[in-house]
Amino acid sequence: MGATAPRAAAWFGWVLLACLLSGRAAAQDEPRGATATPGSRLTVAGDAAVSMAPDDDAYFNYSSDAYSVLRLVRLDASAVLRLGSRLSLLGDVRAQSAIGPGQWQVRPYALFARIRPWPRKAVDIQVGLIPPVFGAFSRSAYGNSNPLVGFPLGYQYLTSLRPDALPASADGLLAKRGQGWRVRYPVGNATPDHGVPLMDGLRYPLGVELHAGVRPVEASVAVTTGSLSTPDTRDVGKRPQISGRIAVRPTAGLVVGASASRGAFFARSLTASLAAPADNGTNDQRAIGFDAEYSRGYWIVRAESIVSSWRLSQLDLLLSDHPLRAFSLDMESRYRIRPGLYAAIRVDRLDFSEVCGSVSCLPWDAPIRRVEIGGGYSIRRNMVVKTAYQYNRREATVRRTSGLVSAQLVVWF
Repeated sequence: MGATAPRAAAWFGWVLLACLLSGRAAAQDEPRGATATPGSRLTVAGDAAVSMAPDDDAYFNYSSDAYSVLRLVRLDASAVLRLGSRLSLLGDVRAQSAIGPGQWQVRPYALFARIRPWPRKAVDIQVGLIPPVFGAFSRSAYGNSNPLVGFPLGYQYLTSLRPDALPASADGLLAKRGQGWRVRYPVGNATPDHGVPLMDGLRYPLGVELHAGVRPVEASVAVTTGSLSTPDTRDVGKRPQISGRIAVRPTAGLVVGASASRGAFFARSLTASLAAPADNGTNDQRAIGFDAEYSRGYWIVRAESIVSSWRLSQLDLLLSDHPLRAFSLDMESRYRIRPGLYAAIRVDRLDFSEVCGSVSCLPWDAPIRRVEIGGGYSIRRNMVVKTAYQYNRREATVRRTSGLVSAQLVVWF
């Protein structure tokens, strides 16, 4: 795993160089439902989503925003301002709140400049609060692009790891299996807080990205803050995250992608309190990902996997040579029954490597399985209602199973 990221970065570099030399102009990405103000270069758009479900008292759908993704009101306003053929400014402001008691969170979701050095070539540079390049689901996480209401486990489910706190031993880590929604450890920040997912699909990192494409290949590489699990935290490690993705379209309807990432995982506040500084590359998160999508006729089939490892050498767990690993896999299918009506299903799993405590060897977090089945109907061209049933099963915890019925209304303009 240690050599995977450098090798992937080299491949990304070669592909980007080829694209830089031979790329052609690509269409400007626009917000969904965007409308241009007459006589100006400003394009504005907005969307809203309301998701409803019973209380998830087993916290299977709890996210890094401290909300359940099945019980959420979300409002987005986005805009694109073209300042010429080479420069555009893009922004997205998001406001969201949990259904029921909860406070509204308002923050910029995306805010970046897009520079096209050669307007007739498919090459652009993005600087600011940018979309992640790793994986496929993060670019269609919410709204109509997601055929169901829930998220894949790798992008949402909270593990028992925290970037600002550590257990004192392997037994301390194993004692928190399946409790990622509220974890407390004795080393570092002692305040109870939630853990992190393999990849945070709800937040964008701060950094710079280079993207280039020449069919059938496109590639992106980015230098950003944090890591996949903690992309936008202010208390980030000293080293930046380096990530990249290559996507190939070998035939009509088929897209195959591969991603890699490496970034500092421990927060500055934690490394400052440790006896030895964690700046030698052993306290980080590394990940590789694979994704594929095939569409034909009324069908769309998607699959994505993430393999993540966290190297926590400061722990008394003998983990310097044996990092904590996690593996997620989701497979999803959507079938269009008739115009405006579709059915969908997603099957998920999340597994963890073993750690040996004083009594036994167990996965360091509780493995989980999920099945979500449902569908959606377009009430109008810009309005979709979805409903789904989600079943979760978690191993070796008190709250082992949960079945939830959810509904979501999505509107965009």
